[in-house]
Amino acid sequence: MALSAVAVLLAGCSSPEPTAEPESTGASDTPVAGPVPAGLEAFYTQSLQWESCDRYNTDGSELGSNVECAMVTVPLDYADPAGTTIEVAISRTQATGDKIGSILMNPGGPGSSGLYLATQADGTPIADRFDRIGFDPRGIGASEPQVRCLTPEEVDEERREPDVDVSPEGIAATEAEHRDYAAQCVDRTGADVLEHVGTREVVRDMDVIRAVLGDEKLTYVGYSYGTRIGTAYAEEFPSNVRAMVLDGALDPDQSPVDEAVAQGAAFQAAFDQFAADCAQTETCPLGTDPSRAVEEFRSLVDPLIDQPAETTDPRGLSYDDAITGTQQALYSTQLWRLLRAGLGELRDGRGDTLLRLADTYSGRLEDGSYTNIDDAFNAVRCVDGPPTTDRAAADEADARFRAAAPYLDDGRATGNAPLDLCAFWPVPNTSEPHIVDVEGLPTLVVVSTTDDPATPYQAGVELAAQLRGDLVTYEGTQHTVAFSGVACIDDALVGYLVDLVPPGDGLRC
Repeated sequence: MALSAVAVLLAGCSSPEPTAEPESTGASDTPVAGPVPAGLEAFYTQSLQWESCDRYNTDGSELGSNVECAMVTVPLDYADPAGTTIEVAISRTQATGDKIGSILMNPGGPGSSGLYLATQADGTPIADRFDRIGFDPRGIGASEPQVRCLTPEEVDEERREPDVDVSPEGIAATEAEHRDYAAQCVDRTGADVLEHVGTREVVRDMDVIRAVLGDEKLTYVGYSYGTRIGTAYAEEFPSNVRAMVLDGALDPDQSPVDEAVAQGAAFQAAFDQFAADCAQTETCPLGTDPSRAVEEFRSLVDPLIDQPAETTDPRGLSYDDAITGTQQALYSTQLWRLLRAGLGELRDGRGDTLLRLADTYSGRLEDGSYTNIDDAFNAVRCVDGPPTTDRAAADEADARFRAAAPYLDDGRATGNAPLDLCAFWPVPNTSEPHIVDVEGLPTLVVVSTTDDPATPYQAGVELAAQLRGDLVTYEGTQHTVAFSGVACIDDALVGYLVDLVPPGDGLRC
């Protein structure tokens, strides 16, 4: 999941003409299976035309010649299936053995393209027994229309400007930027699209995908925000679920503010672990005393508020990019060496490595263009949860976040804070935090990592309890773990997904 902080660190296409029903796109490989909701027959019985994925590549990832792609037509508004339609991009790697069915996968974000997940779990029985299906949720990646709010030049400019001024004038300026951004989203995407890009609609799209792939029931693996999609699908279509793995969970009952504060604390814990590891080397740019790591880190990044560091790229390293690059590297211990190098460069007055990390996080491609991950992230989160519109609550949220993540505290707090972008969003939210209580589900599996910086461990505990599912714990410091090569985890998940044998509540690896 992209970082969602109280002060967000991440951070057009027009709708097609209305049509009575989706057009057929060619012969389908398999018959439509499972229940078909009344009024949606044309969508559930459409056929697919699989083709090369060349035109679907929006994020620079290599899909491989054995991956094929297709578009699935769905209604923009499921309450008006005869109205505007949109396209959801899916990818497929076909099963190499005795096929059970399809397994749908999503990487999270919200805003991340999921087409590359058609190659997830290579070399495992998953690849033998399932067609592996990735997808770009509506508005994202190759799906059409895309959510687009800013041009590449506008994104570059936004990244250069530090939003650290919480004086009355600074708060007013930040909120004016939020209003402008929301207006640009409407102008370049359309309010009708923005209203219908939330999880509420994505799960309906997933059920259409399930049907046109020929699966009577859904088998699903969701990572990070993908766990929210899976949970919502289980609530909406419990009788259509075969098996689900939800890795890097979000707690459905947690408010956006509480989620951000918990995430800030988890990133702080990851930073502390990085600092302790770094301190074992004499050349650590944060010094050899982990207790002073926050102070040393701030001494490196705070000067960037006034003057970016030099980089080979003419953009330079801004304050916001230094923070974003650090966040990117804290997602996995495998990136710690880059963070050490980047902070070492910054100590010497240069910012190349941190800029590259920030570019990765922000979806900047080699040609200077951007994926739409940031714009989609904002659009989805603002319709998926209630906005904070009370100024006292926003002030309290800012104070709580600074206390939870002191390495992110610039020391400029005034006790006041701007309202978040979602307070100015042009369409209402379509989901609310709530406790999940669903009858009739098979046993679902929730995987939670003890020191996951982006989706804290306790959220997985809470989700497993609400779903009455099995909790699998991985002891590590990284964001998600399923099918990343940890045998203890992967073997348990293969047994569950292939043979429907749950690992049992309490497995710890």
